[in-house]
Amino acid sequence: MSMPPPPDQPGANPYQNPPQGPGAVPPPGPPGQIPGQPQAGGYGAPVPPQHNPYAQTSAGPYGAPAPAYYGPAQQPGAVPAGGLRGGAGKAVLWAVVGAAVASALWGGGLVLLRKDSGKADLRGYTAKKDLCDSSDLSAFKTEYPKPDPDPTSYTSDRPTVVQMFCSESLDKDDSTSSGSDYSYSYVSIEADLHRKSDPQPEFSDHWKSFEDHGSAPDDKYKTTPVDGFGDEAYLVTKDTATTSGSDLSGSREVVLAVRDGWMTFTLSWNGYASSLDEGSDKIATLDQATDWVKSSTKATMAKLK
Repeated sequence: MSMPPPPDQPGANPYQNPPQGPGAVPPPGPPGQIPGQPQAGGYGAPVPPQHNPYAQTSAGPYGAPAPAYYGPAQQPGAVPAGGLRGGAGKAVLWAVVGAAVASALWGGGLVLLRKDSGKADLRGYTAKKDLCDSSDLSAFKTEYPKPDPDPTSYTSDRPTVVQMFCSESLDKDDSTSSGSDYSYSYVSIEADLHRKSDPQPEFSDHWKSFEDHGSAPDDKYKTTPVDGFGDEAYLVTKDTATTSGSDLSGSREVVLAVRDGWMTFTLSWNGYASSLDEGSDKIATLDQATDWVKSSTKATMAKLK
């Protein structure tokens, strides 16, 4: 029967980072702008009204002020009726054109951003109903030939992420030994398909952070980059096994974490030795377990496509 992982075993990679779409809000218009009227220049500086030296600005002796020579008064920032004239008119025209181009580029950038962040790069990996049935643990069979009669497996298929998990005990087939005469080991596997967010930005820091766990030197994890697995991979190990005379006690742990596109995969081995065990060969070394973990990871990832 599968055993639960230890409290500080490296576990799942939560890489849900839902995409955010920025919504730009234009700044408030200048004082005097009529509500609802667009200001000239889009999101640029508002263009001030042009000075008319011939317009009458105060009431004359014969009544209401006369209209300006160039026609009715214009709203601040509006293009005068009859078109644009002279250098000032050209400045207004270029301000309007520049704002239109900037607005188009900004809007196009948002479209491209949404397009890039909406496509999941799953590299052909698919959801499996039973990850234990889709796993290849043959690399462990020489050391642990006794199969787990009741492995633990589940699959959660959600719109944003698929989570697949498998855990199996690894027992030596030693009929002459009592239950405490050999070490207990198990292997656990998790494969996640991220459909809405790219796990790449956090993947490296997540696994390197295990070096920050623990307070004592013998309780520290070691994280090492590994080549040949997906886009990036990290080997995480910890060894707390100690020998006293001919007795070995403690535990050893090996985890291989892989990111291939938007798929993340971890395969971990844990071995335990009791002080009641006889001899120091009752638990595999880190080098032995690392070879098993690497072989099973490569074989299992191939079966998930």
